[in-house]
Amino acid sequence: MKRQTDGKSRKARNPIPLSVDAPRSVLRAGQATSLLIVLFLAALGYLTYTLLTEASYYVAMSGTADYGIVYDRTGDVLFDGSRPLEEYPEGQFADVGNFIGDTSGQMSNTLISRNLEDLTNYSFMLGMSQGNASWETTLLHSANRAVFDAMGEKEGTVIACNWKTGELLVCVSKPCVDIAKGYDDLANMPSGSLLCKAFYPMVPGSTQKVSTLIAAYETCGIEQINAMQYDCSGSWLNAKRQRINCHKEQGHGTQTLVQAFANSCNPYFAQLVQSEQLPLSRVIETFTKMGYAVNGEKGKRLLMDGITASPATVTLADPKDFDTQWSCLGQGDTLISPYQLMLWQTAVASGTGKSVQPYVIAAKTDAEGNRTEQTVRQSSEQLFSATTAQAVRDVMTQNAAAYYKDSLGDYVCGVKSGTAQIIDHGEEYENSLLVGFSMQETCPVAFCILIEKRTAGELTTASLAKVLLDALQDMT
Repeated sequence: MKRQTDGKSRKARNPIPLSVDAPRSVLRAGQATSLLIVLFLAALGYLTYTLLTEASYYVAMSGTADYGIVYDRTGDVLFDGSRPLEEYPEGQFADVGNFIGDTSGQMSNTLISRNLEDLTNYSFMLGMSQGNASWETTLLHSANRAVFDAMGEKEGTVIACNWKTGELLVCVSKPCVDIAKGYDDLANMPSGSLLCKAFYPMVPGSTQKVSTLIAAYETCGIEQINAMQYDCSGSWLNAKRQRINCHKEQGHGTQTLVQAFANSCNPYFAQLVQSEQLPLSRVIETFTKMGYAVNGEKGKRLLMDGITASPATVTLADPKDFDTQWSCLGQGDTLISPYQLMLWQTAVASGTGKSVQPYVIAAKTDAEGNRTEQTVRQSSEQLFSATTAQAVRDVMTQNAAAYYKDSLGDYVCGVKSGTAQIIDHGEEYENSLLVGFSMQETCPVAFCILIEKRTAGELTTASLAKVLLDALQDMT
């Protein structure tokens, strides 16, 4: 049956378009979900990275880890975490115990304590391994032992490095801990037994005159300073009528700078500090560049393979005042670590005015047996000019040639001695110091030696320096 129509075609209505846009709430939910997924993946990635790179640290801190071996430059063992230390010869670790340290946690500022995670026999991939972790150091154990034995019952410290390469060669501190014997008698150990004294500040005595000479050369020039003459009658009154005494009661008479340096003449250097030709502001400027924390300013801590040393400190307020003059002579408020004194000697010996950056870890092998060398030679910023460095080197080598030939033998050296007057809890005594360097091609060594409570007739710093250099001869 045919459908009836009205004869007119109907107009087609426009179809209503179908919207495929999601509601805004759904979109926000999707974006939030995406963000959560991204954050989760990022957190997962960070966690994985942390586990891969820092797992050994957390294992090391757990107290349940196994540890590797530390060797000297010849392969001699300085520490062994893989078997009982008592199995080694008597005293094997006594000479380096305060510097190398151990895993007990009793000594914090030591090589092992500062790098403990790198000595663990653990990796994220293999777990606990069978003893692959090890360090090769720059130390020469036989030289440390020779110095240690030569010190006998005397306390103090000796530190030495190759001023060309930065390799730390010797670091002995007494009294010391034999880590193989442990800490059962800790309460009866002498004060300082758990420290490596090379990295802690002490009164420098006349070794400070090296820094004062550097400041004078930097300010006035070499020819002008070398030409300056002052009289020493054994005692001198400064502008404020305060007395500076010389160690030689009858005095040294009229002296040049080179003579006064060799004589370690206090009145000469006090007059130099008071001189209008040497503005105190310039001395402060030079000392600050050298790394001193002057007049309470915050100085930059020194760092060597994680081991830290406080910066030198000095108070310089009035060039006409006893305290300032005394500080420039190495007494008063002046404190310097033997480590920093050694650093300045590398800058003098090299003739550059830049100190070498010492290091002790030459190579590391991880738990998986991967070996990485660490020997990258670095130097400091310019501490003082090369011209000044070479001039100070000349003064120090003249001093050694004139007065230390009998003690140091045929070594071509530069040295400066010092006597530090100490008052400690009512006890008065003197410490003896020697800073210097060897220019010997086969023994390019910079050093600082400290003998505490030294009295006449005992071991001298110069004779100890000879033991040190003999032990390091032909090390190259």
